[in-house]
Amino acid sequence: MRMPTLFLKCHKRFKNGKEHRYWSLAENQRCPGGRIAQRQVLYLGEINDSQRQAWIKQIEVFDCEAQSATTLALFPEESMIPAEVTQGIQIRLNAFEVERPRQWGACWLALWLWELLELDTFWSRRLPPSREGTPWSLILAALVSYRLIEPGSEWRLHRHWYRTTALGDLLGPGFSLGGKDNLYRCLDRLLAHKRELFSHLRERWGDLFGAKFDVLLYDLTST
Repeated sequence: MRMPTLFLKCHKRFKNGKEHRYWSLAENQRCPGGRIAQRQVLYLGEINDSQRQAWIKQIEVFDCEAQSATTLALFPEESMIPAEVTQGIQIRLNAFEVERPRQWGACWLALWLWELLELDTFWSRRLPPSREGTPWSLILAALVSYRLIEPGSEWRLHRHWYRTTALGDLLGPGFSLGGKDNLYRCLDRLLAHKRELFSHLRERWGDLFGAKFDVLLYDLTST
């Protein structure tokens, strides 16, 4: 079993001429394209040195100093760990619970296809973030993934489907759909690039499959 790489992360803040240190429990997370991002697992606030040492002791099995995952041997609580096993832990199998299960594989595949078609590059140039930081190109990737995996209304995407998937994690730390109006506003922004999109998809189809044609017809039910 591969364990997540957990570590203590320090956040410094100066207030009234004094430095304050706030801590959080974080993990390294791999995103599309091979990027490594840090995700906050638990915010600890301002803790003293003894509390910090206690937290480090609790996460020692996660190799927080080496920043690498460790393979541990797992044994039921009622079984003794053999002497030849150097790293092992006992677990209570009857206490395991599944909480907030989320769809991951289909979302990963959808984003892989998104990058294979080079739509991430195409739209990042044409849909830059707004002044408020709304990530239009990523919202569009979420919309397209939704239509590919489980087509439905924008309202359902915002109120139900998105939170049952790992799409937010795959799109990067801090990503958020924002209000449901962002989904409709994002679609409106596509109209100006309709002809460019057709040309781009035609070229990618030809490059990927060596397709030759005289006429290519598209059937799109929405923008």
